[in-house]
Amino acid sequence: MASTQIRFGILGCASIVRKLARAIALAPTATITALGSRSLEKAKKFAADNNFPAETKVYGSYDAVLDDADVDAVYIPLPTSLHVRWVIAAAEKKKHVLLEKPVALNVPEFDRIVQACESAGVQLMDGTMWMHHPRTAKMREFLSDSERFGQLKSVHTVFTFAVDPDFLANDIRVKPDLDALGALGDVGWYCVRAILFAADYELPKIVTALRDPVLNEAGVILSCGASLKWEDGKVATFQCSYLSHLTMDLTAIGTRGTLHVHDFAGPFQEDVALFSASSNAGFNDLLTGWVPSPSVHTVMTKLPQEVLMVKEFSSLVASIQSGAKPETKWPTLSRKTQLILDAVKASIEKGFEPVEVSP
Repeated sequence: MASTQIRFGILGCASIVRKLARAIALAPTATITALGSRSLEKAKKFAADNNFPAETKVYGSYDAVLDDADVDAVYIPLPTSLHVRWVIAAAEKKKHVLLEKPVALNVPEFDRIVQACESAGVQLMDGTMWMHHPRTAKMREFLSDSERFGQLKSVHTVFTFAVDPDFLANDIRVKPDLDALGALGDVGWYCVRAILFAADYELPKIVTALRDPVLNEAGVILSCGASLKWEDGKVATFQCSYLSHLTMDLTAIGTRGTLHVHDFAGPFQEDVALFSASSNAGFNDLLTGWVPSPSVHTVMTKLPQEVLMVKEFSSLVASIQSGAKPETKWPTLSRKTQLILDAVKASIEKGFEPVEVSP
């Protein structure tokens, strides 16, 4: 019996749409049904330039996509400042929502989004693609192994990439009225989610922003970092930036082992991903090497992580169509990530004072 095909509508023509449109096309349980933009001509050109299916309906408004009875779910890659409006509108039309990160400008906004989706009985999932890669599950196995990894003590993440002058002048991610969180909401989101992943999604008690973040003239964050501390003493740090070379590092250190990943948010290759693990290591007698040496783990995948995300989301939508309730795991993880982003921003605004994280 053939799997249910979930019919996607897309709101907007952001550059990330190219990647997600390809993912939807590759996913066996999804198809692109509609694309909407504020300009019909722009939507037509985007669909043609990116090889959308010939039968894709193209609209000159977002509302038209939401009004299309053939659309089961929508992908929303709009600027963060527009998320509340358009997710609520989608939920009211009973459309399931795959939402780009950051999910909102703050937790109160996200709570409005969640309330709308829960009231409508529609699935909500954010677009953190690496969560769906099979490597992530393999890393979880190692982190959960008390003999090989032990108890988590610290986590350190970095996600940076160097942008050009045009980005700094014109990209929506540096505009306070569109994406006011800047690098914190963009690449910082991935760092925070990775920290939470390593901590098995236990929220820290205290968040303190590192001093001297870089802001543009409009006050949008271009580079920043923070430290996190839990009640049991474990700690974490992260650094995110638009001003440094492309780097995506995750290090988790336990009492018995260490996990290293150098491309945690986006693998160097889409069909294979690596991580290294060191367990119960020490120096040899002459202090010239490690015993045992760290092991390198290779995880293959036939489908890229963004396709696996679309598959997972589509599966949840199909289950709801068959009578199941929406999965609450994904909005819960989104909210925890947003809570920490809010705390970092609050710490910066309070002169880098520690901020208590309150669920």
